[in-house]
Amino acid sequence: MAEVSARGVRFHVQRLHPPAPAAGAPVVVFVHGLVVDNLSSFYYTLAGPAVAAGARAILYDLRGHGMSERPPRGYSTHDAVADLCALLDALGVDEPVYLVGNSYGGVVATRMALTSPERVAGLVVIEAHCAGEGAARWFEDMANTLTVAALGLEYDRVQDLLRALGQRKLARLATHADSLLNETTLINDLAAEQPLTVAELSAVRCPVLGVYGERSELAGAADDLARYVPDCRVEVMPGLAHTVLREATGPLRDVITGWLVVREPVG
Repeated sequence: MAEVSARGVRFHVQRLHPPAPAAGAPVVVFVHGLVVDNLSSFYYTLAGPAVAAGARAILYDLRGHGMSERPPRGYSTHDAVADLCALLDALGVDEPVYLVGNSYGGVVATRMALTSPERVAGLVVIEAHCAGEGAARWFEDMANTLTVAALGLEYDRVQDLLRALGQRKLARLATHADSLLNETTLINDLAAEQPLTVAELSAVRCPVLGVYGERSELAGAADDLARYVPDCRVEVMPGLAHTVLREATGPLRDVITGWLVVREPVG
Protein backbone atom coordinates (compact mmCIF):
# COMPACT_ATOMS: atom_id res chain seq x y z
CA MET A 1 0.00 0.00 0.00
CA ALA A 2 1.20 3.53 -0.81
CA GLU A 3 -0.04 6.84 0.51
CA VAL A 4 0.40 9.88 -1.72
CA SER A 5 -0.52 13.45 -0.79
CA ALA A 6 -2.12 15.62 -3.46
CA ARG A 7 -4.02 18.89 -3.01
CA GLY A 8 -3.67 18.48 0.73
CA VAL A 9 -5.43 15.09 0.74
CA ARG A 10 -3.88 11.71 1.48
CA PHE A 11 -4.71 9.17 -1.23
CA HIS A 12 -4.38 5.39 -1.17
CA VAL A 13 -2.59 4.37 -4.38
CA GLN A 14 -1.45 1.08 -5.90
CA ARG A 15 0.90 0.82 -8.89
CA LEU A 16 1.31 -2.37 -10.90
CA HIS A 17 4.07 -3.00 -13.44
CA PRO A 18 4.65 -5.83 -15.90
CA PRO A 19 7.75 -7.97 -15.14
CA ALA A 20 9.63 -6.49 -18.09
CA PRO A 21 7.96 -3.25 -19.15
CA ALA A 22 8.52 -2.39 -22.80
CA ALA A 23 9.57 1.06 -23.92
CA GLY A 24 6.46 3.14 -24.43
CA ALA A 25 4.25 0.80 -22.39
CA PRO A 26 0.99 2.70 -21.76
CA VAL A 27 -0.01 3.91 -18.30
CA VAL A 28 -3.60 2.99 -17.46
CA VAL A 29 -5.36 4.75 -14.57
CA PHE A 30 -8.50 3.19 -13.10
CA VAL A 31 -11.23 5.42 -11.64
CA HIS A 32 -13.93 3.69 -9.57
CA GLY A 33 -17.54 4.58 -8.70
CA LEU A 34 -19.23 6.19 -5.71
CA VAL A 35 -19.59 5.50 -1.97
CA VAL A 36 -19.03 1.77 -1.36
CA ASP A 37 -16.70 1.37 -4.33
CA ASN A 38 -12.90 1.59 -4.23
CA LEU A 39 -9.82 0.54 -6.16
CA SER A 40 -10.34 -3.14 -5.26
CA SER A 41 -13.08 -3.29 -7.92
CA PHE A 42 -10.32 -3.13 -10.55
CA TYR A 43 -7.39 -4.89 -8.92
CA TYR A 44 -7.95 -8.42 -10.26
CA THR A 45 -10.77 -7.76 -12.72
CA LEU A 46 -9.11 -5.33 -15.13
CA ALA A 47 -5.82 -3.96 -13.78
CA GLY A 48 -4.10 -7.35 -13.49
CA PRO A 49 -5.01 -8.37 -17.06
CA ALA A 50 -3.98 -4.93 -18.38
CA VAL A 51 -0.57 -5.36 -16.74
CA ALA A 52 -0.31 -8.90 -18.11
CA ALA A 53 -0.92 -7.38 -21.56
CA GLY A 54 2.05 -5.04 -21.02
CA ALA A 55 0.53 -1.90 -19.52
CA ARG A 56 1.52 -0.09 -16.34
CA ALA A 57 -1.44 0.41 -14.02
CA ILE A 58 -2.33 3.01 -11.41
CA LEU A 59 -5.25 2.38 -9.06
CA TYR A 60 -6.35 4.82 -6.37
CA ASP A 61 -9.23 5.46 -4.01
CA LEU A 62 -11.11 8.67 -4.75
CA ARG A 63 -11.13 11.22 -1.92
CA GLY A 64 -13.32 10.01 0.90
CA HIS A 65 -13.43 6.45 -0.46
CA GLY A 66 -11.64 3.27 0.48
CA MET A 67 -8.48 4.05 2.42
CA SER A 68 -8.06 7.59 1.13
CA GLU A 69 -8.55 10.54 3.46
CA ARG A 70 -12.13 11.81 3.89
CA PRO A 71 -12.15 15.62 3.94
CA PRO A 72 -15.51 17.30 4.57
CA ARG A 73 -15.80 18.89 1.11
CA GLY A 74 -14.52 18.78 -2.46
CA TYR A 75 -16.59 16.00 -4.11
CA SER A 76 -17.51 17.46 -7.49
CA THR A 77 -16.16 15.97 -10.70
CA HIS A 78 -14.06 19.13 -11.12
CA ASP A 79 -12.46 18.39 -7.74
CA ALA A 80 -11.93 14.75 -8.75
CA VAL A 81 -10.17 15.80 -11.97
CA ALA A 82 -7.97 18.25 -10.07
CA ASP A 83 -7.19 15.49 -7.54
CA LEU A 84 -6.18 13.07 -10.28
CA CYS A 85 -3.97 15.61 -12.09
CA ALA A 86 -2.25 16.47 -8.81
CA LEU A 87 -1.88 12.78 -7.97
CA LEU A 88 -0.21 12.08 -11.32
CA ASP A 89 2.13 15.01 -10.68
CA ALA A 90 2.99 13.62 -7.25
CA LEU A 91 3.71 10.23 -8.82
CA GLY A 92 5.95 11.80 -11.46
CA VAL A 93 3.70 10.74 -14.35
CA ASP A 94 3.98 13.41 -17.02
CA GLU A 95 3.04 11.37 -20.09
CA PRO A 96 -0.54 11.03 -21.38
CA VAL A 97 -2.40 8.19 -19.68
CA TYR A 98 -5.33 5.96 -20.54
CA LEU A 99 -8.27 6.37 -18.17
CA VAL A 100 -10.68 3.54 -17.35
CA GLY A 101 -13.72 4.84 -15.46
CA ASN A 102 -16.62 2.80 -14.12
CA SER A 103 -20.00 4.47 -13.42
CA TYR A 104 -19.31 7.83 -11.72
CA GLY A 105 -15.62 7.22 -12.43
CA GLY A 106 -16.45 7.35 -16.12
CA VAL A 107 -17.83 10.86 -15.67
CA VAL A 108 -14.62 11.94 -13.92
CA ALA A 109 -12.51 10.38 -16.66
CA THR A 110 -14.51 12.01 -19.46
CA ARG A 111 -14.33 15.44 -17.83
CA MET A 112 -10.57 15.06 -17.52
CA ALA A 113 -10.30 14.11 -21.20
CA LEU A 114 -12.07 17.39 -22.00
CA THR A 115 -10.43 19.76 -19.51
CA SER A 116 -6.90 18.27 -19.54
CA PRO A 117 -6.65 16.70 -23.01
CA GLU A 118 -2.85 16.83 -23.01
CA ARG A 119 -2.84 14.33 -20.12
CA VAL A 120 -5.23 11.77 -21.64
CA ALA A 121 -4.16 9.36 -24.38
CA GLY A 122 -7.42 7.41 -24.44
CA LEU A 123 -10.58 6.82 -22.48
CA VAL A 124 -12.64 3.78 -21.49
CA VAL A 125 -16.11 4.64 -20.17
CA ILE A 126 -17.99 1.79 -18.46
CA GLU A 127 -21.66 2.40 -17.68
CA ALA A 128 -21.54 6.18 -17.26
CA HIS A 129 -23.80 8.96 -18.54
CA CYS A 130 -21.70 12.07 -19.09
CA ALA A 131 -23.64 14.60 -21.16
CA GLY A 132 -27.00 16.18 -21.77
CA GLU A 133 -30.40 15.72 -20.15
CA GLY A 134 -29.90 11.99 -19.62
CA ALA A 135 -26.81 12.66 -17.51
CA ALA A 136 -28.65 15.36 -15.55
CA ARG A 137 -31.43 12.89 -14.71
CA TRP A 138 -28.85 10.26 -13.71
CA PHE A 139 -27.07 12.68 -11.36
CA GLU A 140 -30.43 13.64 -9.84
CA ASP A 141 -31.40 9.99 -9.37
CA MET A 142 -28.05 9.21 -7.72
CA ALA A 143 -28.36 12.20 -5.38
CA ASN A 144 -31.91 11.19 -4.41
CA THR A 145 -30.92 7.56 -3.84
CA LEU A 146 -27.94 8.54 -1.73
CA THR A 147 -30.07 10.95 0.30
CA VAL A 148 -32.43 8.11 1.22
CA ALA A 149 -29.45 5.89 2.05
CA ALA A 150 -27.92 8.62 4.21
CA LEU A 151 -31.13 8.98 6.22
CA GLY A 152 -31.34 5.23 6.74
CA LEU A 153 -27.74 5.02 7.89
CA GLU A 154 -28.12 7.96 10.26
CA TYR A 155 -31.47 7.10 11.84
CA ASP A 156 -32.01 3.36 11.32
CA ARG A 157 -28.38 2.52 12.17
CA VAL A 158 -28.17 -0.24 9.60
CA GLN A 159 -24.48 -0.66 10.41
CA ASP A 160 -25.30 -1.52 14.03
CA LEU A 161 -27.83 -4.13 12.92
CA LEU A 162 -25.30 -5.71 10.56
CA ARG A 163 -22.69 -5.78 13.32
CA ALA A 164 -25.17 -7.46 15.68
CA LEU A 165 -25.83 -10.10 13.02
CA GLY A 166 -22.13 -10.83 12.73
CA GLN A 167 -21.82 -9.23 9.28
CA ARG A 168 -18.63 -7.39 10.11
CA LYS A 169 -17.50 -6.67 6.56
CA LEU A 170 -20.89 -5.27 5.56
CA ALA A 171 -21.02 -3.30 8.82
CA ARG A 172 -17.66 -1.70 7.99
CA LEU A 173 -18.91 -0.74 4.53
CA ALA A 174 -22.09 0.71 6.02
CA THR A 175 -20.11 2.68 8.61
CA HIS A 176 -17.85 4.05 5.89
CA ALA A 177 -20.89 5.01 3.77
CA ASP A 178 -22.50 6.70 6.76
CA SER A 179 -19.45 8.90 7.28
CA LEU A 180 -19.12 9.72 3.60
CA LEU A 181 -22.80 10.54 3.06
CA ASN A 182 -23.57 12.29 6.34
CA GLU A 183 -20.30 14.04 7.16
CA THR A 184 -19.21 15.41 3.76
CA THR A 185 -20.66 17.50 0.93
CA LEU A 186 -20.74 14.55 -1.47
CA ILE A 187 -24.54 14.48 -1.93
CA ASN A 188 -24.81 18.27 -2.28
CA ASP A 189 -21.91 18.32 -4.72
CA LEU A 190 -23.51 15.56 -6.77
CA ALA A 191 -26.88 17.33 -6.80
CA ALA A 192 -25.19 20.51 -8.04
CA GLU A 193 -23.20 18.71 -10.74
CA GLN A 194 -23.61 20.10 -14.26
CA PRO A 195 -23.16 17.39 -16.90
CA LEU A 196 -21.18 18.02 -20.03
CA THR A 197 -23.06 19.54 -22.90
CA VAL A 198 -23.32 17.71 -26.22
CA ALA A 199 -20.94 20.31 -27.67
CA GLU A 200 -18.39 19.53 -24.96
CA LEU A 201 -18.75 15.79 -25.54
CA SER A 202 -18.12 16.43 -29.24
CA ALA A 203 -14.89 18.20 -28.29
CA VAL A 204 -13.31 15.05 -26.79
CA ARG A 205 -10.53 14.24 -29.23
CA CYS A 206 -8.83 11.19 -27.71
CA PRO A 207 -9.91 7.65 -28.68
CA VAL A 208 -12.88 6.48 -26.60
CA LEU A 209 -14.22 3.01 -25.84
CA GLY A 210 -17.68 2.90 -24.29
CA VAL A 211 -18.99 -0.31 -22.70
CA TYR A 212 -22.63 -0.67 -21.61
CA GLY A 213 -25.12 -3.33 -20.65
CA GLU A 214 -27.85 -4.10 -23.15
CA ARG A 215 -30.53 -3.62 -20.47
CA SER A 216 -28.90 -0.68 -18.72
CA GLU A 217 -30.89 2.43 -17.94
CA LEU A 218 -27.87 4.28 -19.37
CA ALA A 219 -28.22 2.81 -22.86
CA GLY A 220 -28.81 6.32 -24.17
CA ALA A 221 -25.32 7.27 -23.04
CA ALA A 222 -23.87 4.68 -25.41
CA ASP A 223 -25.83 6.26 -28.25
CA ASP A 224 -24.53 9.70 -27.29
CA LEU A 225 -20.92 8.54 -27.30
CA ALA A 226 -21.29 6.88 -30.68
CA ARG A 227 -23.08 9.90 -32.15
CA TYR A 228 -20.96 12.76 -30.82
CA VAL A 229 -17.44 11.57 -29.99
CA PRO A 230 -15.31 11.65 -33.16
CA ASP A 231 -13.11 8.62 -32.38
CA CYS A 232 -15.37 6.21 -30.51
CA ARG A 233 -16.13 2.52 -30.37
CA VAL A 234 -19.11 1.23 -28.37
CA GLU A 235 -19.51 -2.32 -27.06
CA VAL A 236 -22.88 -3.51 -25.69
CA MET A 237 -22.88 -6.50 -23.34
CA PRO A 238 -25.93 -8.73 -23.99
CA GLY A 239 -28.43 -9.25 -21.19
CA LEU A 240 -26.72 -7.00 -18.63
CA ALA A 241 -27.77 -3.84 -16.84
CA HIS A 242 -25.51 -1.52 -14.77
CA THR A 243 -23.46 -4.46 -13.47
CA VAL A 244 -21.10 -4.94 -16.41
CA LEU A 245 -17.90 -4.80 -14.35
CA ARG A 246 -19.15 -7.36 -11.84
CA GLU A 247 -21.14 -9.72 -14.07
CA ALA A 248 -19.22 -9.63 -17.35
CA THR A 249 -15.67 -9.38 -16.06
CA GLY A 250 -14.19 -11.79 -18.61
CA PRO A 251 -15.73 -10.27 -21.75
CA LEU A 252 -15.07 -6.76 -20.45
CA ARG A 253 -11.45 -7.63 -19.75
CA ASP A 254 -11.00 -9.00 -23.27
CA VAL A 255 -12.60 -5.96 -24.90
CA ILE A 256 -10.51 -3.46 -22.95
CA THR A 257 -7.15 -5.23 -23.20
CA GLY A 258 -7.75 -5.82 -26.92
CA TRP A 259 -8.56 -2.13 -27.41
CA LEU A 260 -5.44 -1.08 -25.50
CA VAL A 261 -3.21 -3.41 -27.46
CA VAL A 262 -4.21 -1.91 -30.81
CA ARG A 263 -3.62 1.68 -29.63
CA GLU A 264 -0.48 3.41 -30.81
CA PRO A 265 2.25 3.42 -28.11
CA VAL A 266 2.37 6.60 -26.04
CA GLY A 267 5.55 8.65 -26.20
